[in-house]
Amino acid sequence: MAPIPPGIRFLTSFNRDQWYRAFTFFLTFLLYTSFHLSRKPISIVKSELHKNCSVEFSEGESSSQQPHIQTDCSWKPFDKSNYKQLLGAMDYSFLCAYAVGMYLSGIIGERLPIRLYLTVGMVTSGIFTCLFGLGYIYNIHSLGFYIFIQVANGLVQTTGWPSVVTCIGNWFGKGRRGLIMGLWNSHTSVGNILGSLIAGCWVSSNWGMSFIVPGVIIIVMGLVCFLFLIEHPNDLKSISSQNTSLGNNKMQKSWTGRNGQGDTFLQYKPNKTQSWDTELLLPQQPRDGVCVERDGGVCVPVQQLVVVKSEAEPSAISFMGALRIPGVVEFSLCLLFAKLVSYTFLFWLPMYMTKAAHLDAKKAGDLSTLFDVGGIVGGILAGVISDKLGKRASTCAVMLLLAAPTLYGFSMISELGTGPTIVMLLVCGGLVNGPYSLITTAVSADLGTHKSLKGNARALSTVTAIIDGTGSVGKMRAWLEGAAVGPLLAGLLSAHGWNQVFYMLMTADFFALLMLMRLVLKEMKSRKSRPGVTVE
Repeated sequence: MAPIPPGIRFLTSFNRDQWYRAFTFFLTFLLYTSFHLSRKPISIVKSELHKNCSVEFSEGESSSQQPHIQTDCSWKPFDKSNYKQLLGAMDYSFLCAYAVGMYLSGIIGERLPIRLYLTVGMVTSGIFTCLFGLGYIYNIHSLGFYIFIQVANGLVQTTGWPSVVTCIGNWFGKGRRGLIMGLWNSHTSVGNILGSLIAGCWVSSNWGMSFIVPGVIIIVMGLVCFLFLIEHPNDLKSISSQNTSLGNNKMQKSWTGRNGQGDTFLQYKPNKTQSWDTELLLPQQPRDGVCVERDGGVCVPVQQLVVVKSEAEPSAISFMGALRIPGVVEFSLCLLFAKLVSYTFLFWLPMYMTKAAHLDAKKAGDLSTLFDVGGIVGGILAGVISDKLGKRASTCAVMLLLAAPTLYGFSMISELGTGPTIVMLLVCGGLVNGPYSLITTAVSADLGTHKSLKGNARALSTVTAIIDGTGSVGKMRAWLEGAAVGPLLAGLLSAHGWNQVFYMLMTADFFALLMLMRLVLKEMKSRKSRPGVTVE
């Protein structure tokens, strides 16, 4: 007999639950990758919507014709001198809608089947992304059209984050949660990288395809979600129960309710004419006569009695109840400013590269992916370090402290050439996205399963939405989007020089650090060294 190949031996060493866990990890990774993949094209196309036009005039051509020719090389209505403000307003429209919708999404998401909720969100998001690209094909120049598409897309994209975090939180416990979610959260950067590369293929020839192709991809992934996503490990038990008949001599111990929310047992007893008085717990069957084979092959008729166990579903947590969980407010406010920095890079970095390094749209888009490469490394490091130390807030604080001078260095070095720029892009990406990644994944999961919830796992969706939504919203005379304020201010401040933009980013980084100081001091006093959020 030939020996078993080592690869097959390795594959068979995992049990069924481990395979399903790995499958859910990679599926949710791909699902949210497609979300970010569809968000990235706008940052690549910006430099194409308004070009730096240099036209040589013939001797007989009037200089008064120059504004008309310059207008023709840009895309109306972004051909005016206030194009930066218009582009910033378009970013703001998407992200403000995303922020407001995020609060509603978490509350709705925990009351609906996650698989269906996520599928609808992905398909509709893909449709709106494609519609933006159709603006090029059908020569649409209405600012209202593009802002409407951005607002609608921002609202439906809120279905993604609470859904995938809830799924991954259901499948993975607290052990090594920082490492696992640090690896998993690299979908954000992978999506940005793929989105940049895909959009860059058509940005100079047909920028409409830069939106249509990512839109089609997220629609396809939405269908994959509908066909394959398993929301909770307990859902597999119901499948197993349904596929097991009573005549195969296997007695199931429990019948699992929908979405892993409770176990229902049906009790069977022998008929009174029989001497066997042992009670049997069998899976529910839609028939009256049941025959159970006993030792010796004797068939003992039994009859259904009553439902003897049924765990009630935990009630959905309220918005104010989620806010009372220790640490939710602090981490939410920290993410408000950290997300401002991250999303400013997401939406404006390629355009900054075209202006500062004098690159074309495709090269600037390709180079900007290095920021996301650094973000992958930073997210993983933040997870590993916080797992080792058991101090989430302190890990975020150290990275935020180092990020501020790094941002200033990037603003100085980015004009010195490609080599130094590459190094600073990688370092900035790691320090900026590290805390952002840790808070939106491991910290959200820790708080969503906090001991004060007494095991109510349904709160995870709402807590995740509050943290990510507050990372997008701050209440300052009006509802403003933290992630949107950054791109909006970048559009306004860049008109006075890009240095003003970097000063704004460093200020936001300082406030993000300030929001965590109470938790950092509490962690310093605590002797706990296990993973999790140390708050009481």
